[in-house]
Amino acid sequence: MDTDPVLDDVMRQLGDFGPYQLRQHLLHVLTSFLAGIHMLSLHFVAPTPDHRCYIEQVDGGGESLDALSKYIPLNKNGDLDSCLKYDGIGPNHTVVTCDGHYFYNTTYFPSSRVIDWDLVCDRRWMRAFLQSTYMLGVGLGAYILGSLADSMGRKPILYLSGILQLVFGIICAFMPYYSLLAVSLFFYGAFGSGGAYVTGFVLSMELVGASKRTVCGTAFSFTFALGVMLVALWAYLIPNFQILQVVFALHSCLLIAHWCIVDESIRWLWGQNRKKEALEIAQKGVEVNGKYFVNHYQDALSQNPEVITSSAGSTQKEEAAGGMLNMFKHPNLRYRALNVAYNWFANSLVYYGLSFNSGTLPGNPFFIFFLNGLAELPGYAIVIGLVDRTGRRSLSSFLLFVGGFSCVLIAYMSKGMLVTTIAMIAKIAVSGSFAIIYNYTAELFPTVVRNSAVGLSSIAARTSGMLTPQIILLDSIGKELPSVIFGVVAMLAAFFALFLPETLNKEMPQTLEDGENFGRGDTAFRTMWRFITRKKDPADALTRLR
Repeated sequence: MDTDPVLDDVMRQLGDFGPYQLRQHLLHVLTSFLAGIHMLSLHFVAPTPDHRCYIEQVDGGGESLDALSKYIPLNKNGDLDSCLKYDGIGPNHTVVTCDGHYFYNTTYFPSSRVIDWDLVCDRRWMRAFLQSTYMLGVGLGAYILGSLADSMGRKPILYLSGILQLVFGIICAFMPYYSLLAVSLFFYGAFGSGGAYVTGFVLSMELVGASKRTVCGTAFSFTFALGVMLVALWAYLIPNFQILQVVFALHSCLLIAHWCIVDESIRWLWGQNRKKEALEIAQKGVEVNGKYFVNHYQDALSQNPEVITSSAGSTQKEEAAGGMLNMFKHPNLRYRALNVAYNWFANSLVYYGLSFNSGTLPGNPFFIFFLNGLAELPGYAIVIGLVDRTGRRSLSSFLLFVGGFSCVLIAYMSKGMLVTTIAMIAKIAVSGSFAIIYNYTAELFPTVVRNSAVGLSSIAARTSGMLTPQIILLDSIGKELPSVIFGVVAMLAAFFALFLPETLNKEMPQTLEDGENFGRGDTAFRTMWRFITRKKDPADALTRLR
């Protein structure tokens, strides 16, 4: 691989991980914590409580609840139907819709966008559309802002996203019109969970050494889960959805407050030929780490900027400007990008399918949602404990297969604690797989298009996140259909992942040429074949005979 020896020396002096990297990393992972809050906020800002048709004779006073069976038919599960009633009294009458008049069970959710706008039954799709619009914003935000971060810098995009996620988060709380709320949610997603998360993640991956990338990358998933759990806690404490949304938005101040502390990426500055700035940041980092920075380059740079300005640097700047288009001109990178994007698509589909469906599981919805976030942590522990031993490819494929297979099992099981248990196993597995693919993507692609590659993958993930609410609506055709779709898509992605190259203990590529040649021909099947057909050392054979 054609690396820059000067940059290698600078990063070697900085070290894999020290106090400087720790401070920067803790600020970077705030983006993930905030994304966990923003991404699933709609679950409690617009929850769908149990509901049925409004019956004047019962709900207006007079008859008891026991009389409801005279006015409302039973569904196939033996419960009162949520969307139908009799046109009269008794089962001999025609079954009709609720005509827009509903009774909501406000035990858990006294306030909701769904209640205010009656987004149930034949208007159920409107609630799903709001979630899809948010996810569309996340995907396009990750791509557009990710590409801008490759050309304009990581830090400006990071903080632009922080400011605008605060603004649009507050706007979403008080928007009185459905169509304008959908538009606001689009921008809330773009800046709240798109640009900031992707850019913060890439900043960390470009700062820490290879030995710490797994732990630091998994920390993003860990803090995302903490954000998810905090959503459940705030929702339990704050019953008013508007106040709740404002509280979610105000968390963005945690990121905005640190503009002066977060540094630009050394690798990005170097690739843009802004080497003086890169050296200044590197020197500060080395000194914070308690070491002396041996700067052979600063004096030479001040006297003659061309001394350490290699042609590779100019090439990287041009390649970064081309972004995604340049990457897709290279067949190996193009295939890899599409494979990785589908992997993200599948991970996201299962992850959000389980998250959005958590409200259908038996029990307290706040506790179930909290448990859903908590279930992610064992998955991350598995990743930290195994991924640097087994490698990225095999473990991510295995976990994604387990998650997909669990979804298929859930499809054909009756509701109960066993379903909840299998759902939690699926969440553990897919969370671990999702954590790996974030790190894996950053390691598979060169510096000049890394943010763009993660952005493209994020688009794929948010596309499936956008489709997930619509797929869930297919339960009206067959209750098992959504889970089967989730499972099959995930198991296919687990198979395709076996064709990606392994990145364990490999240096991250810098240029497009590096990325094109990186891991060429390396697949799990070729590795397995080499293992099976390997020649045995005669000395080992003699040792066994003795």
